[in-house]
Amino acid sequence: VQLQACGGGLVQTGGSLRLSCAASGRAFERYGMGWFRQAPGKEREFVASINWTGSSTYYTASVKGRFTISRDNAKNTIYLQMNSLKPEDTAVYYCAASSSVGTDYARESYRDWGQGTQVTVSS
Repeated sequence: VQLQACGGGLVQTGGSLRLSCAASGRAFERYGMGWFRQAPGKEREFVASINWTGSSTYYTASVKGRFTISRDNAKNTIYLQMNSLKPEDTAVYYCAASSSVGTDYARESYRDWGQGTQVTVSS
């Protein structure tokens, strides 16, 4: 599946952004989806995932309560609503399509990746 992420930008601490990721190709609605991020000099890390129906989600501890992942299978799109942003959220954010239907958090579980969108949170 081909993935195209957008919605990044520059925002002040405490602000909000909504990332979108449009998918095309293999049956989008049959797979779990996830968001990862990579800050300069750091490894790519898991942020959030959602199962194929949207009924189950999973978050890394540092974003729980601030970020919300969702999906619209009719539009082949997933979203990441990010509120109460902090400077440590600054990174390139990537969407990814899993090889399974569930809420995977391991990078190895994801087969297809988008190109990334930059999120910068100023202090």
